[in-house]
Amino acid sequence: MKRTSINLLAALLLLLPTASHGADAPTARQTDKPAKSAKTVSAPAPVVVKDATPNVLLILIEDAGAHLGVLGTPGLRTPNLDALARDGVLFRKCFVGYPVCSPSKACIYTGLYPHRNGLINNTENLFKPAPKLTAKERSLRAYANNQIKPEVRTFAEILHGRGYYMGVSGKLHVSPNEKFPYDEFIPGKNVVGAFIRRAQATGKPWLLFDNAHNEPHRPFVNSDVQPIGVDPAKVKLPAFLPDTPVIRKDWAEYLDGIQLADAEVGRAMRQLKASGELDQTLVIVMAGDHGPAFQRGKMTPYALGLHVPLIVRAPGGARGVQSDALTSEVDLMPTILDYLGIAPPQQVDGISLRPLLESKPGAKGHEHVFAEVSGRVPGSTRGMEERSVLDGRWHLIVRSKLDEPRLLNADSWQFEAWRNRTYRETIRVKEQFPEQFRILAEMDPERLGGKPPAFELYDLENDRDEMHNLANDPAHRPELERLFAVLKKWSAETNDVTAPLPALPSDSAN
Repeated sequence: MKRTSINLLAALLLLLPTASHGADAPTARQTDKPAKSAKTVSAPAPVVVKDATPNVLLILIEDAGAHLGVLGTPGLRTPNLDALARDGVLFRKCFVGYPVCSPSKACIYTGLYPHRNGLINNTENLFKPAPKLTAKERSLRAYANNQIKPEVRTFAEILHGRGYYMGVSGKLHVSPNEKFPYDEFIPGKNVVGAFIRRAQATGKPWLLFDNAHNEPHRPFVNSDVQPIGVDPAKVKLPAFLPDTPVIRKDWAEYLDGIQLADAEVGRAMRQLKASGELDQTLVIVMAGDHGPAFQRGKMTPYALGLHVPLIVRAPGGARGVQSDALTSEVDLMPTILDYLGIAPPQQVDGISLRPLLESKPGAKGHEHVFAEVSGRVPGSTRGMEERSVLDGRWHLIVRSKLDEPRLLNADSWQFEAWRNRTYRETIRVKEQFPEQFRILAEMDPERLGGKPPAFELYDLENDRDEMHNLANDPAHRPELERLFAVLKKWSAETNDVTAPLPALPSDSAN
């Protein structure tokens, strides 16, 4: 769509009072459950931008790991995401920087890992423009003590300054709100077409962060009450979960949530195509802000918690490519800015994926990607610290402060509010599945008495479910030392002072 100046009709529309699209959102206290409603705000005065500036549609699915039809997940059908993968680039080795909602989103917005951007745990989900926050909301502990640093700029701030018309749907769940100057806070689902029409009336390029796809987030659709689209008999459970009918039902309900989100993505893409702006839009779908709420998933540094599919359809980019380049969610901010011709405002941890998306000769991903999990709650210095480094095959997890609390999200264990069937079923069958219970107990040491180890090393090529810890195997000592040296260097360079790394076992020199 060519943009030169605002047409007369759009200018007249902007002079009219702007109606609200919804009611104020209730505060979500210490949870990442999405808000139910919110208000939009009126657009600022129009800004003239250059012709052919790309739009951006960023779609985020919540609490979904690396499970898609195109990835061969048993029992799962995702025709819309599979079709988008065939129409763009599917990054099969993408990992998040922190496996829980708010810090993961902060990584996307800033291109920085959490201890660098400042947001290290879940904050309040205050789904409204910053001027509408009340003094009481601003004083909430999770909001006041857990924010992106003032000196760190988000892509929302940058694009706002460049004249983009911007919307966010469903959820914000990052703070402070001043760093997210969206023109619209849009409640509900199925919003893409209407948002694009409003954006077109301004004559500006637009960005929509479509964050309404929370179906894989617990509580799932209750298959005891209504039918779901996944047959529990056809799923394949990860090896760290006991294979019982109850857990098969829970896993099938999770996969059904991905199928429901897939249908939403299909609607969004059809609306984008109908708008006439598909080929002028950078489409990014991260099919999981982190993994699902099972053991070794959400809020844990294992592959189930960190590994997510990333699909990108770029203007002029490659089509039908599946890439094994090692990528991270911190790459999204520099990639977006690269396509818009904007230099990152600060030194970032991510890289632009544009060379990979355009199949440039020699284009490559990272040599290593990192992740972190902190047991600190806002305002406290206590809590187990977990760090992770991956090279695409080998995965090293290192823990410090092992005698301090390990934070566990309520949806990872609670049945009453979140209908987590797997947690209590694993306890019930612990005599039959002792190894699976040990893994659960390590995830929840305060309730179940587990003892998470200081070092874990896994070969993801031969042990996808991370069942065989090779950290104490002399045959794999070179891999342990190599990755630990990489982690130490990263820790020093990024000033990760809250997680003092322990010495390697039987190696006091480290």
